[in-house]
Amino acid sequence: MKPVAPRIGRSAVVLMLAAVFVGCGQQGATTVAPATSGPAASSGASTAEPTKRGTAYEVATPRKPSEGSPAKYVLITNGNSPFWDAVRIGMENAGKDLGVKVDLMVNDATDQGQMEKLRQIGTQTDIVGVGLSAVQAQAPGVADEMRKLQAKGVHVITVDSDVDRDLYPDARFAFVGTDNLVGGRELGVCAKGLRPDGGSYVTFVGIKASQNAQERIGGFGEGAGEKFKDMDSMGDDVDEVRARENVRNAIRNHPGLNTLVGIWSYNAPAIVDVVKELDRRKDFTIVTFDAEPGAIKAMAAGQIDAMVVQNPYEMGYQGIRLLKALVEGDGMVIDAMMPKVGQPAGNIYDTGLKVVVPDEGSPLKADLFGPKTQFMKLGEFREWLTKYGLEGS
Repeated sequence: MKPVAPRIGRSAVVLMLAAVFVGCGQQGATTVAPATSGPAASSGASTAEPTKRGTAYEVATPRKPSEGSPAKYVLITNGNSPFWDAVRIGMENAGKDLGVKVDLMVNDATDQGQMEKLRQIGTQTDIVGVGLSAVQAQAPGVADEMRKLQAKGVHVITVDSDVDRDLYPDARFAFVGTDNLVGGRELGVCAKGLRPDGGSYVTFVGIKASQNAQERIGGFGEGAGEKFKDMDSMGDDVDEVRARENVRNAIRNHPGLNTLVGIWSYNAPAIVDVVKELDRRKDFTIVTFDAEPGAIKAMAAGQIDAMVVQNPYEMGYQGIRLLKALVEGDGMVIDAMMPKVGQPAGNIYDTGLKVVVPDEGSPLKADLFGPKTQFMKLGEFREWLTKYGLEGS
């Protein structure tokens, strides 16, 4: 996938001239753009903090690798699942297209793991840009390490899961990923369309404190509507054995339960496995986020009724593209990706959503969903995956 052709918006021209290339009272510092209009963070500040919190994103003099060592761009995961395989392919393709070196660092689903990786990057002078998928939205220690990297001249963004945008507006320049609140709503619309009389549901997720989990779960309730009752939300701390046990416990503890909702990618196969084990498929509507290879096979076999699918390939590709533009001060690319940068929510690059349904028999239709959501049958979706050399999304 080739980068989108750049264009220059009116507001961004002013911002770029006034901000990107102008120092900010710190010798060699670069101000890129206002991060958000949210209040200042109340904890986790670093003595090496590079910005006035809540006003603008800055880095110190951009880091330059030593001679003979090529600049590297890194993305850090929040855990390990097939979801990240598509991210890796996207960033590797971006690396080839843009002529840069890239690396995906797999985290252990803990804040501490991410803090250690950020500290490690601080000692590696060849790394000039970092994207991070936050384990938890409110993690002051992680936000602090992100600020410290900026003070060392490393550009920082988030991908897939953001930090708290009100508490830590200065921890990163931008977020590249899904509008998770909209995604949750679309999944709720799937449930409502499949069960117009409503029912009761349980959501299953890795870490409930993560930004994407909170927004998806809240959005699901909005989209499903008042005929659906929220029975529980069960976290598994990215433990796939526990993910299956959560499904068993939910079915055991809620006799009237009729809708099972997978929020993270591996929750879909966990739900399918337990429902098959109990021979209870006829009793449940199953709707899930993401399309792991196992989930795609499960839908083809009639085990999943609808999937809201993100675009992790684009997260990887566009994350690297944005970091390179920040490092090189390429205002045209920044403006093309974020024409409303500096305005509320203007530093979010939405990588899009798909609703995927079985090839036959689904009551769901495209007109139920928002204009920006792409509606696809499973066969069409598989063709899309093949086009980009992906096994899942």
